[in-house]
Amino acid sequence: MKTNDLFYLILVFFGCTFGCQKIDKIDKTDREVTRLTDQWEFQFQDTLENAWTTVTVPHDWAISMPFDKSIDMQEVLVLEDGERVPKLRTGRTGALPHIGKGFYRNTLQFSNQDKGKKVFVQFDGAMSHAKVYLNKAFVGSWPYGYSSFEFDITPYIKYNKENLLEVHLENKPLSSRWYPGAGIYRDVRIVKTNPVYVKNWGTFITTPEIISSNGKVNIKTNVQNDSDQPKNIEVIQSIFYNNERVSSNTKTLKLGTSNQEIEMNLEVAFPKLWSIETPNLYQVVTQIAVGDEIVDTYKSQFGFRTIKFTNNEGFFLNGQPVKFKGVCLHHDLGPLGAAHNTSAWRHRLMKMKEMGANAIRSTHNPSDPSLVQLADELGFLFVAEAFDEWEEAKTENGYNKLWHEWAEKDLVALIHRDRNHPSLIMWSIGNEIREQNKKDGYKNAQFLTDIVHREDPTRPSTAGFNNYKAAIDNGLADAVDIPGWNYKPHKYKVTHEKHPEWKMYGSETASTVSSRGEYFFPAKEGKHKIRPSLHANSFDMDFPNWAQTPDREFKAQENSEFMMGEFVWTGYDYLGEPTPYNEEWPTKSSYFGIIDLAGIPKDRFYLYKSHWSDEKVLHLLPHWNWKEGQTVSVHCYTNYDKAELFINGKSMGVKSKNPSKLYDTYRLRWDDITYHAGEVKVVALNEKGEAIAEEVKFTAGQPHQLKIEVDRSEVKANGEEIVYATVSVLDKKGILCPRANNLITFDIDGEGTIRAVGNGDPTSLESFVDHQRKAFNGKCVTILQSSKNEGGITLKANSAGLVSAEVTVSSKNSI
Repeated sequence: MKTNDLFYLILVFFGCTFGCQKIDKIDKTDREVTRLTDQWEFQFQDTLENAWTTVTVPHDWAISMPFDKSIDMQEVLVLEDGERVPKLRTGRTGALPHIGKGFYRNTLQFSNQDKGKKVFVQFDGAMSHAKVYLNKAFVGSWPYGYSSFEFDITPYIKYNKENLLEVHLENKPLSSRWYPGAGIYRDVRIVKTNPVYVKNWGTFITTPEIISSNGKVNIKTNVQNDSDQPKNIEVIQSIFYNNERVSSNTKTLKLGTSNQEIEMNLEVAFPKLWSIETPNLYQVVTQIAVGDEIVDTYKSQFGFRTIKFTNNEGFFLNGQPVKFKGVCLHHDLGPLGAAHNTSAWRHRLMKMKEMGANAIRSTHNPSDPSLVQLADELGFLFVAEAFDEWEEAKTENGYNKLWHEWAEKDLVALIHRDRNHPSLIMWSIGNEIREQNKKDGYKNAQFLTDIVHREDPTRPSTAGFNNYKAAIDNGLADAVDIPGWNYKPHKYKVTHEKHPEWKMYGSETASTVSSRGEYFFPAKEGKHKIRPSLHANSFDMDFPNWAQTPDREFKAQENSEFMMGEFVWTGYDYLGEPTPYNEEWPTKSSYFGIIDLAGIPKDRFYLYKSHWSDEKVLHLLPHWNWKEGQTVSVHCYTNYDKAELFINGKSMGVKSKNPSKLYDTYRLRWDDITYHAGEVKVVALNEKGEAIAEEVKFTAGQPHQLKIEVDRSEVKANGEEIVYATVSVLDKKGILCPRANNLITFDIDGEGTIRAVGNGDPTSLESFVDHQRKAFNGKCVTILQSSKNEGGITLKANSAGLVSAEVTVSSKNSI
């Protein structure tokens, strides 16, 4: 250890010993936070004839209702032969009845002990045009359904009496381009504080200097005094790592009857860096003392890390180059709808991690706050996106109606809520906004960028531009700190040559479409390919008019060292936008996902895994149930350089990666293969031609039995934990029947419920809440949810003529 490092540690020790004692003075006067989850009553539409039903929040009122192609049909202009022609889109917003009014109410109790306190109601999001009332008095409104917001309800409280909290919501038609969800679909909290308190999102934590022996921490804290006189206060800031205090500081001041930003600096010895591989997190505990009493305690999370964006060498995290291996994620959870569930999101992100992804773009709106929290914990870089629309309309009743009054408020709310998270690296102010086509469109981009710089000088602004020429010519690409390009791999090099100062990345890439387990021969590129089955090819070579295959984006990124990486559209299928079947019915969900709507990986999962992860991958497609003598294509998604294909033991030849041909660079292909029932096997070979790995597929017989696989065997008994149970239809030998569509029914016993069912079929109109589901290409999923009691959760799957299956998951108070 160097002498100056030892001296620094001594200073930190004595500074913490003699300046940190107030941290131990936590007492009963701390703030009280209560989640409002149970005992909500809900009524749909504006009529007294509808009965109130008891629901749990988060809640999506539309997800349990039937699909209907007439719901929110939208006419859009589509470019055909150089002209824009009107087309009617049926499933654009998911074909679920999310349009209309929803009314929620809950009863709150406040005692005499609450007198003199400040009481707030906080919403992580409510879809949409929220109006909040307490005891019939109007408290406030917040129209943007994706924003988090807070209202002070103190003036409206009746003590020692029942207090009626009401929330009125309205989803207007023609207001979204995808399924937005409906209802109080994120968490609600009641927060009680003393009159002197830290405001909501009231800390801004930065790390202005980080060296191996010392990390400097700057904390700006917004403290409010709502009492009737100035107060002499102490602000005690303490930093914890793994529940151990590592630094502390105290400031004494006189606080007037208003709010004041208080700035303090602390130091941490030998800070542990936050990174993708080691997501180390620290916690700041802010305490406010008046006299000898701690009157408020507020906790914030942060991490030590450095980020650097360059124009020639890409992105650097903690001084090391990192390529974005990113995915775009919409906010719905497929069969669960838009009702937020942290457990389900953790499951999703773990699947993305397994695939090799290291970054998330929350599209095209503010996510639930827990998503960036999960990114912190699991080690993902995060791009927080604010808007899909500015002043220029994409949809008749979209954000354009809110722009002038709410754009700054919504962006500030997002930044203040999320700016302490180390995973967050950029603020995206817009996606494919129509201002790209306006000569003065840059003004709105500059307006939002200026807000980003004012509220968080530590991170750049960005936006996703799809209109390449207009975004540049009209100045929008210059108005953001980092332009992101949607579907422009062929423009990366020419843009870099013309604008070498720009730092760039693929903000939205590929948009390849596929249906899990659907294969069409020969395997070749299909641009906006329409098929009678309303499915897309699982060889991952189908794409809409504007898009590309993963292979093409891989090649462009590798040939452009200056590019910082990509964000694939999308990690998961989502409700709405059933491209390319926008005018066909029945289609109600996207085909873009690497994982389908039910949570089952498509073949494409293994293509990305083979390119992004360090794990060896050998994935063979398609399945092996075809007509005898049929000509088929066989592909292998792999990061092995060479492999040999065998059919029933007969070699079909050795294939090697060939970077001179696009589709031989990242996959191995055997086209024009004659199908014979039995066994297909691919064997990976080393440089000497020796076998080093293999994968085998067999021709399946008739459906005989069911099998259930769960993503985990234990869950927490908190009434919210989710278990994904995948049910497969197998033959007598245990081989998946790849075309099976048997109707499967589910029974649940014990301490859990069936929350939803799905099969990943974009054309299926079966209910998400029925206890039955047809298998789609041999598989479907049941999503279970724990109760608040310990015990077993037993799921049984049955299908006529098949051997049933059963699985039990343990539910415990602590795991």
